[in-house]
Amino acid sequence: MRRVVLQMGVSLDGFVAGPDGTMDWRLPPEHEDVTAWKAESVRRAGAHIMGRVTYEQMAAHWPSATGAYAAPMNDIPKVVFSRTLDKAGWNDTRIARGDLADEIARLKREPGNDLMAHGGATFVQALSRQNLIDEYRLVTQPVALGNGLPLFRDLPAPLHLELAEARTFPDGTVINVYRALTAR
Repeated sequence: MRRVVLQMGVSLDGFVAGPDGTMDWRLPPEHEDVTAWKAESVRRAGAHIMGRVTYEQMAAHWPSATGAYAAPMNDIPKVVFSRTLDKAGWNDTRIARGDLADEIARLKREPGNDLMAHGGATFVQALSRQNLIDEYRLVTQPVALGNGLPLFRDLPAPLHLELAEARTFPDGTVINVYRALTAR
């Protein structure tokens, strides 16, 4: 059975976006080793899953983008979770409109590699609240924001995680991979 893997950038103080909802954290360019790690992770995905807002941002960017992430973002199937989106024009995208847990369970039963969740914050928080994420790949950036959109919000109970991998990079980025001990 496929797993749901979240790969997301996070600030030192636990935010996935600033107070205005953007990720303009004024950081220097990503170190090449960070890019290599993240790109390999993205290439291994069987499908990309995301909420509507993230989908619209990505669909506007990736089809004409180049670079390490462009091919896997465009070539790998995508599922956007939305009850309001009329159509999905980005190549190989389908819309999931049903109950979040039911849709995730259905996707996990399909053959293929793991499902990679990208966001946004509201979508990821909903996945976490329902214990639907099997693995968290947190790319912690060396910046504190002070406020913004948190990675976790309104959890019904503590979320217990097991550290599976930890890597540091020359630019101060830290990647921690955690496995959920309570995922469905």
